[in-house]
Amino acid sequence: MKKNNSTYICRQIMYMKSIKAFAVVNLFLFLLNSCAPKKDVVYFGGVDTLQVAKANLSYAPVYKADDQLAITVSALDNAAALPFNLPVASFNTDGKSAVGTQQLQTYLIAKDGSINFPQLGTLQMAGLTRLQAIDLFNEKLAPFLVDPVVNITLLNFKVTVLGEVKKPGTYPVKTERISVIEALGKAGDLTIHGTRQNALLIRETAEGKQYERIDLTASDLFSSPYYYMQQNDVLYIEPNKPKVNSSATSATTGVWISITSLLITIITLIVK
Repeated sequence: MKKNNSTYICRQIMYMKSIKAFAVVNLFLFLLNSCAPKKDVVYFGGVDTLQVAKANLSYAPVYKADDQLAITVSALDNAAALPFNLPVASFNTDGKSAVGTQQLQTYLIAKDGSINFPQLGTLQMAGLTRLQAIDLFNEKLAPFLVDPVVNITLLNFKVTVLGEVKKPGTYPVKTERISVIEALGKAGDLTIHGTRQNALLIRETAEGKQYERIDLTASDLFSSPYYYMQQNDVLYIEPNKPKVNSSATSATTGVWISITSLLITIITLIVK
């Protein structure tokens, strides 16, 4: 009788240990996928007072090879400015008639950084800001026009946001500049699984691809030289560790939980 009692007690101990092991495993998996320090989620850590990031006040994008520019020239004498504005005819047809509309000529910056402009010839545009390019045109137009007015628009300004954001994609920019914060706003902000301390900015330069890491939680983000994005920049948000771990273990975690549950069930049937 004592032997039977000892066996029963041993089985009960094994059963309780199995229950505890199962609870510990599930608690560990829950904590592994749910714990995130506040500093890993909150933007602009350490910004407690109003600060002015003077380094970015004068920022302006520069033109690069493959940029597409719309350039118009006007003056007090409109007739004198006509030779500098070559019109392009565009036709829309419905099968019965054709309607023509005039569009302004656009200019693609060549690999050597130049464009070929009517009457003025070859002009180097790569490396210039919009204001610098306007000054160049005013200098070249001075012998031909009185008080010329030059308007330059960058047509292919776009940025791409990828990774752990709600709406990844490529977004056109209608203004002259866009910050990384505005770009993330267009992409719907980061998901809770996005790594905010190690965003990757990929930029095309004349020397090749440039890669920069950006900490979105840092207080000095606003004074960073990479706070403003340039045309064709790519911003990539990496997944955080819980996201990576869940993607790596999601296929097997359920299997192990099922096996553990099965073992507990078998032990329960044995000890009864």
